[in-house]
Amino acid sequence: MVTHISHSVAETEAVAESFAKTLPDGCVVGLRGDLGAGKTQFVRGFARGLGATERVHSPTFALLNIYASGRMPLFHIDLYRLDSDEQIMSAGLIEYFEPQGITIVEWIDRWHGWLPRGFRRVEIEVLSETERRISIHDHTRA
Repeated sequence: MVTHISHSVAETEAVAESFAKTLPDGCVVGLRGDLGAGKTQFVRGFARGLGATERVHSPTFALLNIYASGRMPLFHIDLYRLDSDEQIMSAGLIEYFEPQGITIVEWIDRWHGWLPRGFRRVEIEVLSETERRISIHDHTRA
């Protein structure tokens, strides 16, 4: 596990940007954090780290945004509105758990099924109005 303390939105985005530059094709990153913790800000920096030029915004109502302009596609999923594995599967999102590119999933705790090879979990904990603890867990396995 790697932990960073962010003191601003810009620092959160910089942590994510650096992290994205280390990941190979086919990874899935799950984000955990309360409302307002900075998950979408993390994704904004992550997309920049992949070289994406599209405007990044939360896919809460669309469920999925695709950013294809970077070194590989980024699939940004938000599970906040879904309550069960069955809803996630019927929404057609499970195919993105084995991506040609990288998938990043906000509210990963709503998924109780299998986790793909190369899975990483990022926890964003609110410490104060401006501070966040960002913990990156590597769950890769051979």
